[in-house]
Amino acid sequence: MLDYLVLYQSETGNTKKIAATIFAHLPGNSKDLIDLDAAKEIPEAQTYFIGFCVHRGSCSMAVSDILSSLSGKNIALFATCGMGNSPDYYQAIEKNASAWIEDDNQYLGAFICQGKMPRKVRQKYEAMRTEENAAQMDMFIRNFDEALTHPDSLDEEHAKVFVNKLLMGT
Repeated sequence: MLDYLVLYQSETGNTKKIAATIFAHLPGNSKDLIDLDAAKEIPEAQTYFIGFCVHRGSCSMAVSDILSSLSGKNIALFATCGMGNSPDYYQAIEKNASAWIEDDNQYLGAFICQGKMPRKVRQKYEAMRTEENAAQMDMFIRNFDEALTHPDSLDEEHAKVFVNKLLMGT
């Protein structure tokens, strides 16, 4: 059994970048980094770091299936999402995803940061913009533009701090 397993699902590379940062800051050699979409099998570990890209405020069904299948483990979540620095939204994401974790596990917390979105998202916002919703669509477009640089070095530093805090507590 591994000490640590970093599992992730990444569509645009954002979550993969954070997964690599987390993996690099885990101690020892009893660890692995696995892309869920490419995994043939998932080894057992004492502590799981499970990452995902956010869709509609939560994780994918593949991630929820993994979360609900674990028993007696330490579990930490991490995610990237297009919407900007919104602590309330990040808390809602954490609540929605962590709901899949069975009670006999020890939930360690979550790290969530902004991530860039595909160009088609901005084009969708532009096409949806009307006089009536201009303020909201302009806000979405500004957020899209802000997200283009994320996850950035500060996001990676925050991921390292998250890992260090968890290692001190487990």
